[in-house]
Amino acid sequence: MEKYIKYMKEALKEAKKAELIDEVPIGCVIVKDGKIIARGHNQRETNQSPIGHAEIIAINKASKKLNSWRLEGCDIYVTLEPCIMCSGAIIQSRINKVYYGASDPKGGALGSSINVLEANNINHHPEVISGVLKEECSSIITSYFKAKRQSK
Repeated sequence: MEKYIKYMKEALKEAKKAELIDEVPIGCVIVKDGKIIARGHNQRETNQSPIGHAEIIAINKASKKLNSWRLEGCDIYVTLEPCIMCSGAIIQSRINKVYYGASDPKGGALGSSINVLEANNINHHPEVISGVLKEECSSIITSYFKAKRQSK
């Protein structure tokens, strides 16, 4: 469990980067052979892009680093349960394991709102480990939205 915490803390650092630029604080790292090969944080507002999610950004960086769209042997750590788009990208890129912190009952696609892995005919089913540093991951998002509501 120690290594999961180490990498999720790195994902939390990415989430804090997002918060600093007034993005929803979600962060992500991708690990291969015990090394972080890619990082990402939300940049939807910054780039005015609906696909500017932390996971998509990190997956693109990892693919460039490995010179392959197949991220076999890679694990992804993300502070919030991936949405349906990001879950699809994780499946398509063949990521081995998904570790996430906070569940997302409104948009999580790995069991909270919908579970894309229940589709039997998809060609890849990554292992999912939820609740890694759940309190810290949940707190950063909750605090962000609380501050947003108070500033209105």
